[in-house]
Amino acid sequence: MTENNPKTHYPSSGGIPSPSDDGPKKLPGKQKMHFNPPEKEIPDAATLRDQWRYAIRQYSKWYSHAWGTAILAGTAFFALGWFIKGENPIPSFNSNKDKDKDNHNSHP
Repeated sequence: MTENNPKTHYPSSGGIPSPSDDGPKKLPGKQKMHFNPPEKEIPDAATLRDQWRYAIRQYSKWYSHAWGTAILAGTAFFALGWFIKGENPIPSFNSNKDKDKDNHNSHP
């Protein structure tokens, strides 16, 4: 397991920068401080498994949110098109095909 390193600096805000904070600072004569310092050694298998499961859950959540948003936006734009046009806005699904054929045939 890893030991606490007294030289490692952790911000008092718990790693979350404040709105006025511009990010990690480079102090004169010191190394750049990181909010989330890199691991000194490879984590054990249980930690990696937990991190992997967390990453999968986050990805799944973002993926489903993206699809939900896309479907909602598509439905909203379809409804808006229907409202503006007064009928089905997709020409390939137009229910007036027979009427259009008759109108085109009647005109020379």
